[in-house]
Amino acid sequence: MFVTPAYAQAAGGGSAIASFIPLILIFAIMYFLLIRPQQKKLKEHQAMVEAVRRGDQVVTQGGIVGKVTKVIDDREVEVEIAKGVKVRVIKSTLSQVISKTKPASE
Repeated sequence: MFVTPAYAQAAGGGSAIASFIPLILIFAIMYFLLIRPQQKKLKEHQAMVEAVRRGDQVVTQGGIVGKVTKVIDDREVEVEIAKGVKVRVIKSTLSQVISKTKPASE
């Protein structure tokens, strides 16, 4: 009636690769559903941050809406949030660009 230990051990003798297939499938699913879209979103954000220039209407991650008055360097911009009120903001904290300015025609 009871299964002997020797018989139970012999029954589980499958391939080592077959035991890793579920783990490989889980990793593949996680990569395509989570990691890859996040990397794509990060690249789009970096491209948006690099394209910010003077005159763009932007929103920071804190929810502050303002107009870029000066690009200080690759990391910082100066944003006017009210008439005469300017703040320096790290570019990576910009969450979106509301309206882009058109480049001046030469």
